[in-house]
Amino acid sequence: MIGKLRGMVDSTGEDWVVVDVGGVGYHVTCSRRTLQNLPARGEPVTLSIETKVSEEAIRLIGFDSDVERDWFRLLLGVQGVGTRVALGVLGTLAPGDLARAIALDDRKAVSAAPGVGPKVAARIVAELKDKAPEGASLAATLAAPVNGAAVADASAPMRDAVSALVNLGYPQAQAAGAIATAAKALEDAATAEQLIRRGLKELAR
Repeated sequence: MIGKLRGMVDSTGEDWVVVDVGGVGYHVTCSRRTLQNLPARGEPVTLSIETKVSEEAIRLIGFDSDVERDWFRLLLGVQGVGTRVALGVLGTLAPGDLARAIALDDRKAVSAAPGVGPKVAARIVAELKDKAPEGASLAATLAAPVNGAAVADASAPMRDAVSALVNLGYPQAQAAGAIATAAKALEDAATAEQLIRRGLKELAR
């Protein structure tokens, strides 16, 4: 199985790129967002690869990063989500945006992807709530704006609060979502203790 390709961009199409690796051109299917991030023709490129094998063909699907590939694999595990829909989601939402949407139960953001209706969006959010790649949900949540300011300004108390909830047994994705919601609800800069109390109320709902 091919897990990564490193070569030169040879040519691109609507949903594919040919990567020249030592004179051999590999046809790789990609999401719209991945294609937009590709370097110019003749420039070096590295793609994380998911190899799909069927009776008809061997298909290579390329991603900007291993995290994006991990999200693709998770999306395929959701009922009603196939390769086309999964690529549509990742073409609309970067891994961090998808993680934040799932952590905050933002089904509208997920349903903005082509081929994703309200029911499929609800399943994606529900089934992946506790399955985000390691660190993805927390990083994305802490990157979200709170009261018009970047959470990075208050990242220490938020990280402490998330850590506390995880230590209490809550999955990281749930803890991150609850703390992000708590931070948005508090008008002033909140301490870790305040965030924890509010976060527990959110989780109890």
